[in-house]
Amino acid sequence: MVESAPSAAAQARPVTIGVPKEIVEGERRVALIPDAVKKYVAAGHTVLVQSRAGLEAAHTDDAYAAAGATVVPDAAAVYGQADLILKIQKPEPEEVALLRKGSTLLAMLQPLVNHDLVSALAARGVTAVSMDAIPRTTRAQSMDVLSAMSTLGGYKAVLLAADNMPKIFPMLMTAAGTIAPAKVLIVGAGVAGLQAIATARRLGAVVEAYDTRPVVKEQVESLGGKFVEVDMTGIEAQTQDTGGYAREASPELLRRQQETMANRAARSDVVITTALVPGRAAPKLIMADTVARMQPGSVIVDMAAETGGNCELTVPGEVITTPNGVTIVGLTNLPSTLPFHASQMYSKNLQNLLAIMLTKQGTL
Repeated sequence: MVESAPSAAAQARPVTIGVPKEIVEGERRVALIPDAVKKYVAAGHTVLVQSRAGLEAAHTDDAYAAAGATVVPDAAAVYGQADLILKIQKPEPEEVALLRKGSTLLAMLQPLVNHDLVSALAARGVTAVSMDAIPRTTRAQSMDVLSAMSTLGGYKAVLLAADNMPKIFPMLMTAAGTIAPAKVLIVGAGVAGLQAIATARRLGAVVEAYDTRPVVKEQVESLGGKFVEVDMTGIEAQTQDTGGYAREASPELLRRQQETMANRAARSDVVITTALVPGRAAPKLIMADTVARMQPGSVIVDMAAETGGNCELTVPGEVITTPNGVTIVGLTNLPSTLPFHASQMYSKNLQNLLAIMLTKQGTL
């Protein structure tokens, strides 16, 4: 009697998932939270979590162990055994050296600017998926980590502005007189900008917002903001690509934007800039002479600081005060300052992607 070959399901081997601790300075998020670990373990997978990987996001080793994860002492134990590595930040050179040939890596790799990293991963025989390159489509919306993180960043930017400003946001009518509401200008009405508008409005500010894409006017107004218009005569088609992202501005468009922003910023208490172009340096929209026109005590929060900043005077990673008393907040990686919910959202994005990547038999 000749035995039949084993079925694909019988040959399938569950995936070993690895979650290392992030080593980039200031990174407090973790790629997978205990609730997600529980689901993968229940499905037959092995989940390895480096000790203290989730501690700064309020997820203890005990919580991971209770969810069924195997907590290992160091990164080498994770990388050396895992088929699938889940990370937030791109791997540092010492982490790339630990990746096994044939393993799969999911992280925010920024491949358009990290060419050496792409080459190094290819040389190691690693299959890499860049979470920040998820396309902006209806099907991929639930996996879009940039939108998830931008939501938190927009919220935190407003809190930073409120914390650094010597005024309050809402209008108050008191026995000591009426206090006028703060005037807030949001530059860029993508996900971060829209969340900043909503948060500033909830705090009682009067909000204006500008975006190169006139199509977002309705969204700005639906949140209670006033949409700032720039004369787009002759350059209407230059503002947005087919994926819904802003294009890099032409010299003429940039000139018009800077002129409009100068006039608006000069009378604002807070300016929050969010303008980014994928794979390019951030456009300079708030120039030094504009900052010089702003009132003492005004605050600029530059959410594009990591890619050079939208403000000409921004110092990435620092909070500075100009000679005329304007505070410029150039802090980077704002989502990491809210690590509990940032990890929760990122983990869910990964789960939604892995629901497609993992077969019904549990293999990649």
